[in-house]
Amino acid sequence: MTFSLVARCAKTGMFGMAVSSSSPAVAARCAHARAGAGAVGTQNITDPTLGPKGLDLLASGLSADQALSQLQSLAAHVEYRQLILIDAQGGTAVFSGKYTLGTHASAQGTDVAAAGNLLSGPGVPAAIVKAFEATADRDLGDRLMAAMRAGVEAGGEAGPVHSAGMLIVDRVAWPIADLRVDWTEGDPIAELDALWRLWKPQMHDYVARALEPSKAPAYGVPGDP
Repeated sequence: MTFSLVARCAKTGMFGMAVSSSSPAVAARCAHARAGAGAVGTQNITDPTLGPKGLDLLASGLSADQALSQLQSLAAHVEYRQLILIDAQGGTAVFSGKYTLGTHASAQGTDVAAAGNLLSGPGVPAAIVKAFEATADRDLGDRLMAAMRAGVEAGGEAGPVHSAGMLIVDRVAWPIADLRVDWTEGDPIAELDALWRLWKPQMHDYVARALEPSKAPAYGVPGDP
């Protein structure tokens, strides 16, 4: 019921994930990333605990392949899971258990991996990876959204999607972007793209407000001095 990607920006060291699904609030369960460590997507019949466990393994210095191997040995019911990982060097790993739903596939590229299940066709993850790689001169959030749009254009899920999310981490301990469309009868990826375009110009201001509030830009709301 899901297609997604994990990715790294080689220029900035940021990590991100974007995901969409027919089920509600998909990013709350599936999207995991940690500054300096990497990103993990856990989907299909989702076990959200595998995200933090995978990030801990990546933070310990394991490669994506090594972390995936550890997750496979530790996880209960692993054959029901679909996992994608990216490590601090941009290495990737993917896994689709034998009980992954419907038409499913994965693809890997430079600083990116994508996977999906219940897809309209097996070429969707490859289209996502190709679009991400083709936008190397753009910001990470722009690249994630371009990749997700390419997934839709390649056919996306077999049925309609209703939720989407984007997670980006940088040098601070919290996500600098954690954007979600938890349910819509419209186009969740288009709505997420609009939310990203609203957030992008303010994103680093909110980091400044946390770290150096006396030097932070004004909020631009009524009553703000």
